Amino acid sequence: MNAPTKNATATISAGKNPVGAPVSRAERVQQIVSPGGIAAWLVEDYAVPLVAMEFSFAGGASQDPQGKAGAGSLLAGLLDEGAGDLTAEAFHRALEDHAIRLSFSAERDEFYGHLQTLVRHSDKAFELMALALNAPRFDAEPLERVRGQLNAALKRESREPDAMAAQAWRRAAWPGHPYSRASRGELGEIDAVTRDDLVALRKKMLARETLKISVVGAIDAATLARHLDSLFAGLPEKADLTPVPDIEVQGAGRRIVVDYDVPQSNIRFGRPGIARRDPDYIPAMVVNHILGGGSFTSRLWQEVREKRGLTYSVYSSLSTADHSPAFIGSTSTKNERAAETLSVIETEYTRLAADGPTAEELDKAKKYLTGSYALRFDTSTKIAGHLLQLQRESLGVDYLDRRNAEVEAVSLEDARRVAKRLIGDSRLLVAIVGRPEGVSEQSAA
Repeated sequence: MNAPTKNATATISAGKNPVGAPVSRAERVQQIVSPGGIAAWLVEDYAVPLVAMEFSFAGGASQDPQGKAGAGSLLAGLLDEGAGDLTAEAFHRALEDHAIRLSFSAERDEFYGHLQTLVRHSDKAFELMALALNAPRFDAEPLERVRGQLNAALKRESREPDAMAAQAWRRAAWPGHPYSRASRGELGEIDAVTRDDLVALRKKMLARETLKISVVGAIDAATLARHLDSLFAGLPEKADLTPVPDIEVQGAGRRIVVDYDVPQSNIRFGRPGIARRDPDYIPAMVVNHILGGGSFTSRLWQEVREKRGLTYSVYSSLSTADHSPAFIGSTSTKNERAAETLSVIETEYTRLAADGPTAEELDKAKKYLTGSYALRFDTSTKIAGHLLQLQRESLGVDYLDRRNAEVEAVSLEDARRVAKRLIGDSRLLVAIVGRPEGVSEQSAA
């Protein structure tokens, strides 16, 4: 579909005001509540005539019915495939005619919605979005078409080594848990999802109780409040979510090898992580940057790629899934060098846990993390997405101003302590797809 071709520039960037005092990002965020009780965060920005909205409901793929993984993705793909009196073709034509970008997605713990529109078409955009949320049709032809698209994507992924490694790692890390299933779905299960399943899933998950909204652009608070009620006030008040149990990443020390006739070994590795609301999360973010999150400067990048030429890319990251934080990473290398690559990675984990980072590494990491934070505010969509993330993580709007100070406050002692906590005994759950020479299956014992 056609979409707006421009994007609003940042309006909550940090810096100095004319008298030299720090500019507050948080002060630009209005926290509004509509007459119907719908809350949202708003940043007014009239530099470009656009409005961007990001919103979410708790639930996501973790709410897929047993044996029907992919129901959430199917629901997300169908909300804009006809609604109210508009068939799928008519609905898409209306979006295209007005250059409106509307989409939905089901992630692991959350169901997201995304809207971007020119101001002159905002009334139409909100009208169409209200229909999609409140009166989706789930007609037979779009249902089978979207189901076919998802199945085609899953079939491609079933032959892609990186996706296969991710699947093997997930199933070993979270056996029998909803997180063991791919957010997009599983082959053979999407076919079992019926129209009645989609109707029930929408009713249980799309509720005002867990709704978070952020809006950035050329719209004032009163106008937004009016639209919020038309969009969301008709949804159920309470969600009816299936409880998802907390679980720690399993299988530390285990190696899984999936035989696949390809010239490279795709390697996925990880261990338990640190929750986003944990007081040690910010130091853990700094430690991760030093180990594998800093791309060109990280230890993994330097040791695995630059010094030895074992791979094109290697990284680590902190996953803050609601019910099981994880510290994960990935790379790929020639089959004949898989054992060496894995050995170097494990050595760097062990070395960082034992000795912690150097003062120079810590200083560089903090400078990068504080300096790059501004990149999250250079478009209206990025701003809206980050504000939504802060709401989801209950960090408060003041996090916009205190985040960099928290990063800068991480001491060498903090980083070394948290490196030991995060990496622990350095044992990793490893899944490899390919024919890695010198690497064999290994139990966690």
